[in-house]
Amino acid sequence: MKVLSKKRLMRQAGFPRRPPPRGTKVVTEGPAQPKGPLERVYQEIAILKKLDHPNVVKLVEVLDDPSEDHLYMVFELVKQGAVMEIPTDKPLTEDQARFYFQDLLRGIEFLHYQKIIHRDIKPSNLLVGEDGHIKIADFGVSNQFEGADALLTSTVGTPAFLAPETLSETRKNFSGKALDVWAMGVTLYCFVFGVCPFMDERILSLHQKIKTQPVELPEHIDVSEDLKDLLLKMLDKNPETRISVPYIKVHPWVTRHGAEPLPSEDENCTLIEVTEEEVENSVKHIPSLATVILVKTMLRKRSFGNPFDWGRREERCPSAPGTLLTKDKAGIGKYCFIHSNQRKQESGDSMRNMDLPFVGEDEVLS
Repeated sequence: MKVLSKKRLMRQAGFPRRPPPRGTKVVTEGPAQPKGPLERVYQEIAILKKLDHPNVVKLVEVLDDPSEDHLYMVFELVKQGAVMEIPTDKPLTEDQARFYFQDLLRGIEFLHYQKIIHRDIKPSNLLVGEDGHIKIADFGVSNQFEGADALLTSTVGTPAFLAPETLSETRKNFSGKALDVWAMGVTLYCFVFGVCPFMDERILSLHQKIKTQPVELPEHIDVSEDLKDLLLKMLDKNPETRISVPYIKVHPWVTRHGAEPLPSEDENCTLIEVTEEEVENSVKHIPSLATVILVKTMLRKRSFGNPFDWGRREERCPSAPGTLLTKDKAGIGKYCFIHSNQRKQESGDSMRNMDLPFVGEDEVLS
């Protein structure tokens, strides 16, 4: 589950004030008014809910408590977690790296086809499904665009995976697709060498290295010339000359010199379109999420005492009803909810272990 702040979404969209409540009809004359920030979010959510690709994590449902600031995005649970931890002293073999990188390529091509820039590609956002294939997760900083490519100005994402053009002191537009390619290059580098190409404990020093230092390939790990060629083309500091996804797909290292060709764009991608009704119904509005959870839990427990005392009275085991499942080491956990009064004590958007009963998706969504 990912929790987003509606206020922050509005600030990111450049709207300092809250728009009129949904459902309020404002009669205007002339051309159609541009969508407000939350309306745009609902549009993107409607698209995300319809994304159906084996290499993209599925968005199951989005819950909104109108009286609270948060949107709750419920994704499918990918139990095996992240493909690898960085740094590691046990990097992948070239064959393993190629297998996962082919999955990443198919997923990114599909997202770009839907006019979505991910903006935070990294190993911890690549989850291993039950079939052993990669699923791309975490669309928290993604952008939807119109036209051939996104022209972005803001710097978001994970510092060690940021493209050099995003760190320029002179504010300018940069290609969204090229950003994803750079991050894919850093990710492939992590796959085979176990570390990022640029590392520093201080963010400003890290930014300076990304902008100015040449990419060096460690000599203590022997990799093929084809892989070296692909890495250097993906980690080209100039976005104008950086290799693009269509050319990566046919690179000799990716295809084993044609022995393992990737599917064509037409085979891999189908354009997702959403109707106004789907946008309108993209979010489930729940009057008071905390109340719904507490009432359902009380009914199941057949108790109308203080539910927050249960955890102190009962010894819980991970498989017992009423357990709050916490995040695993990959940052992925089953659905859990935080009481509004306790949430105010938390910082950021992360979900943390609270003394609250676990509520299954079938109960909440029903």
